Amino acid sequence: MNAYDKGSDARHGPAGQDVPAPRPALPGPALPGPASPADAPALPACEPGPASSTDLPAPRTPSPGPLPSADASAPDAPPPAPGRPAGPPPELPSAASPAAPPAESRTGVAALSLRYQIGAAVALAVVAVGVCVHLGMAFLHVAPPNTVSKEHSGTVEDWIYPEFEQNWKLFAPNPLQQNIAVQVRAEVLTAGGEVRTTGWYDLSAQDGRAIDGNLLPSHTQQNALRRAWDLFVATHDEDNRPVGLRGALSETYLRRITVLRLDRADAAGPDGSVARVQIRSRTANVPPPDWSTEKISTTPVYRTLPWWSVPEDEALGGIG
Repeated sequence: MNAYDKGSDARHGPAGQDVPAPRPALPGPALPGPASPADAPALPACEPGPASSTDLPAPRTPSPGPLPSADASAPDAPPPAPGRPAGPPPELPSAASPAAPPAESRTGVAALSLRYQIGAAVALAVVAVGVCVHLGMAFLHVAPPNTVSKEHSGTVEDWIYPEFEQNWKLFAPNPLQQNIAVQVRAEVLTAGGEVRTTGWYDLSAQDGRAIDGNLLPSHTQQNALRRAWDLFVATHDEDNRPVGLRGALSETYLRRITVLRLDRADAAGPDGSVARVQIRSRTANVPPPDWSTEKISTTPVYRTLPWWSVPEDEALGGIG
């Protein structure tokens, strides 16, 4: 039989004449498509012979895998350090959930316990009351005479004198232009019963030498003697007679200061005692500057007080 005889079915597949047999499937992964083989299109039969490049199937491109999710954009976590257990990477804070603010540490009085807070509050209240009382007393002292200051004048003076005395000399239109020195001499009773009179001790000059060059002079060196003399002048007339109830007090105050200063200078000598003292002031005008045409006298003027007897309890150092 001729191989090219049309009546022969040697070249036809089992499906029948003129129907090409299905081409054997190539190995490889199955492509997605219809589940039934009957729905797939039939491939034309190929004549046996040498294979050509046109007969080979086109290379298949691999199907793309699943798209990366949002979590895949984060960088890979570094490998765990040696000796530490592997675990999930620490969660990074996101903008949706901000980190909680750190707790504020208490300082000052808030850091104290309740008992100490109460003590601090009580101490602060006491200080505030004391400051208010002091300001009120100082105001009544410098204010013009009024009903309250007259009614409580004794209380105000007891609070102000001698440490908190107020005056307006700093703002006076005509400031003090005089040098006033307080001097004292004494009648001393010696151990043999004799009485002798000492020379004049310039107490103001002693205070001036103690203050000169001293960065922190004491309050007594600056003000004790000076204020005692100012109080005496304010409470006595020109004849040295006391005016008002404070006159006798000013005499006692000034006398005790001078007796104490004489005792420090050892004016009575060994085994002696001060029997009487006499005080005087030496006032001299401050000379004007060279460029001034003002003419004033610089001759000192003395104000001498009478002799004061020293009580026996004050004779030895002025302390009763």
